[in-house]
Amino acid sequence: MKLLEGKTALVTGGSTGIGRATAVRMAAEGAHVFVTGRRKAELDAAVAEIGDATGVVGDIANLADLDRLYEAVRARGRGLDVLFANASVAEFVTLEQTTEEHFDHIFGINVRGMVFTVRKALPVLNDGAAVILNGSTNADSGAAAFGAYAASKAATRSFARTWANELKERGIRVNTVTPGPILTPGLSGLTDDPEAFERNMAAQVPLGRLGSPDEVAAAVLFLASGQSSFVTGSNLYVDGGLNQI
Repeated sequence: MKLLEGKTALVTGGSTGIGRATAVRMAAEGAHVFVTGRRKAELDAAVAEIGDATGVVGDIANLADLDRLYEAVRARGRGLDVLFANASVAEFVTLEQTTEEHFDHIFGINVRGMVFTVRKALPVLNDGAAVILNGSTNADSGAAAFGAYAASKAATRSFARTWANELKERGIRVNTVTPGPILTPGLSGLTDDPEAFERNMAAQVPLGRLGSPDEVAAAVLFLASGQSSFVTGSNLYVDGGLNQI
């Protein structure tokens, strides 16, 4: 039997990268997958690849878009068994360069948007559901020029612990998946010289390479499925040993 046979899942930021790879994997394991993204063309392409999926265009920072998303989930009548709150953004900005706009952009999506993604899901989350939040090794490392992003991911990790405690009576498990440097369009877009940047990042990883979106998707699938039925409040690193060794 497939790991998510008959289940309904939601992946935010499912048009590209980790979100898209995870949605593809969940559908392959038997789930009907709702996916969100801000750009319709990319979202349509993702839905075509995923197969058993429903695409809903929207921005998690916009609460009205979240309401439309959950109305679509509610209309299907199956609730949600898995929520992967994946959507997030990153920018290299030092403290000296930090503006209100930068701070509000990062926290508006990575924290506020993530919080209300989960908050507004509560009425449609089935008892025993799995919630997975997308963290980052940067929350631990203090990398220069990544202050707001790292802080937003530290907040993500903190919320996962609290929500795991708050939702335990419903049997809802909440965990964090924490990727290290993963080869995605988002990573490449952080710099004007992506090849040099990626080589430098890979050199810091004990396994000597960047991770793939599929490797993170496998970890998310574990946390989403019954294989992790005794796991909640945890933080699963997928970082090639970067923050472990």
